[in-house]
Amino acid sequence: MKHEKRSKWSSQATFILAAIGSAVGLGNAWRFPGLAAKHGGGTYLLIYLVALFVVGIPLLMMEVSVARKFHRGAGESMRGINKKTEFIGWAATSNAFVISTYYAVVFAWVILMTVCSVKFAGMTGDVNAAQNLFADLTQTTWDIKGFSIPIPVLLSVIVAWAAIYYCIRNGASSVGKVVKYTVFLPVILLVIMAIKGCTMSGAGEGLRMFFIPSMSAFEDPSLWIDAIGQVFYSLSIMMAIMFAYGSYLGESANVAKDCVIIALSDAAVSVLSGIVMFSTMGGVGMLDSITDSGIATAFIVYPQAIVNLTDIGWFNALFGAIFYLMLVTLAIDSAFSIIEGVSASVADKFHLNPKKVTRWACVISAIISLLYATRAGVAWLDIVDNWTNQINLIVIGILECIAVGWCFQIDKVWQQINRNTKKFKMPRMWIRLAIRYIAPATLLILFVWNLYVLFVQKGGHYGYALWAECLAGWLVSALVFASGFILKLIVRHKKKHGFVEDEIVWEENDPKLKNKKADDGNRTRLSSLGSWRSTDELHLLKCGGRSENFCRFFYFILKYLICQFFFMTEGYKLGYDTITITGNGNRFRKIFHVYNSPVFNL
Repeated sequence: MKHEKRSKWSSQATFILAAIGSAVGLGNAWRFPGLAAKHGGGTYLLIYLVALFVVGIPLLMMEVSVARKFHRGAGESMRGINKKTEFIGWAATSNAFVISTYYAVVFAWVILMTVCSVKFAGMTGDVNAAQNLFADLTQTTWDIKGFSIPIPVLLSVIVAWAAIYYCIRNGASSVGKVVKYTVFLPVILLVIMAIKGCTMSGAGEGLRMFFIPSMSAFEDPSLWIDAIGQVFYSLSIMMAIMFAYGSYLGESANVAKDCVIIALSDAAVSVLSGIVMFSTMGGVGMLDSITDSGIATAFIVYPQAIVNLTDIGWFNALFGAIFYLMLVTLAIDSAFSIIEGVSASVADKFHLNPKKVTRWACVISAIISLLYATRAGVAWLDIVDNWTNQINLIVIGILECIAVGWCFQIDKVWQQINRNTKKFKMPRMWIRLAIRYIAPATLLILFVWNLYVLFVQKGGHYGYALWAECLAGWLVSALVFASGFILKLIVRHKKKHGFVEDEIVWEENDPKLKNKKADDGNRTRLSSLGSWRSTDELHLLKCGGRSENFCRFFYFILKYLICQFFFMTEGYKLGYDTITITGNGNRFRKIFHVYNSPVFNL
């Protein structure tokens, strides 16, 4: 079967800019400052930066390095890790597709507000008119009823989707040309707004609130949940995006260094956005009005600050236009990167023309997005966003960590991360601890907390009709996680008509790992259980055994049980050989093996 030639980034800098553009989105501009205001500013910032280094950067490196190794999107990359874990990649892809349907409409709202910023000129000091501008333009009901589409919103949605498609029409090639402008422009606009904010009389109070930690805030468990959650949401991980972008990398790419640059750039823009928000709101005496709701902050609260900036109407309108233009440039990179993640996965799986897949992905997503363009769109968006981010994204992250950290030789990923590095190498222990233990445990806590908020604090729903939340929440989540199994049925049907899946194998580039693999194979062939490929061995001396060996033994038993529970596979086989050790007297010992079959393909 003929394969399309895969796109490549024109340079390493282009990849870095594209990844930064994807990671830096609307959440940096409005959710990050809102959460900082909620949790005492500097306290939240400190926890966020710690979480970024402890778990955010290792997971970003994991996705990019795996995708660079296989040169495939999320679905096929996870199949390369293990055939049983392919569904995780498709869950990430499907969830990203759902997000794309409403993110484009938010992008459209920002475009509409940019165009209508001229209205701020006539609202000087009128906070009621300013806070109602968004509601007047979108004619929102703030409820699930009202399915007519206002013409201004419809036109904005058309413009948004046209811009998204234009940016990714030629894959990595066209994306590389766009990000040269769309990544730097929002930073320039943020700096302009930061200068204006910091020169206002009350800015100092806002900046002190943002940067100085409050010790009492550390006692609030939601602080830790929100700060760590923002790291996962902000880096575009667990959404199939970094798999797609990583798959366009060349073999000479320095994944470790590039991912650190991407993560730190994302954090820097978040901090800069915080400076803008806190200095401006402090300057107009509205620090108490900052909310952790992104839509409320951008479309209700901030317009009130805009009309109170000065007594000069045209200047306020200009400042409002700069603010919303900044949001436009932030949104567009994230919007088209989501579609790119979806189209890369589908095109790789079915050997389709990437340009055609991108076109159809945009068309289908645009049609679905019309739901959010209606007068009831804000409510439906809120429902879907809660499930895709608070439930789906977190479960996908947990499964990714288990698949790579527990059911794969994680040292291979570590080697791939440090490939092409010289002095700047990621510590092996850091990567192992982050992916195997810290990240999945943190995500699990985050997941449990979100369920606690939903079922205990909110009474089982987010305030909308139960049927609406079941339809747009639980049903959508079920389809997201069923997508991989539905796809298997499609592939099985296509195979009857001649379709052949690509064979994806992790082949070692490092001679040391090749030799280790060969040695493992030689040792395994001694086993009476057959020619399995062993992944680990545990030596237990029958006499004089050490306590750490018993710990290791139970570690491998745990690993076996986790893989059995999550992936329902017969991949791991437990057995032992009895061999004779010669030396100071003959002693017998048992060598316990954790085997994996060729089917499980670890």
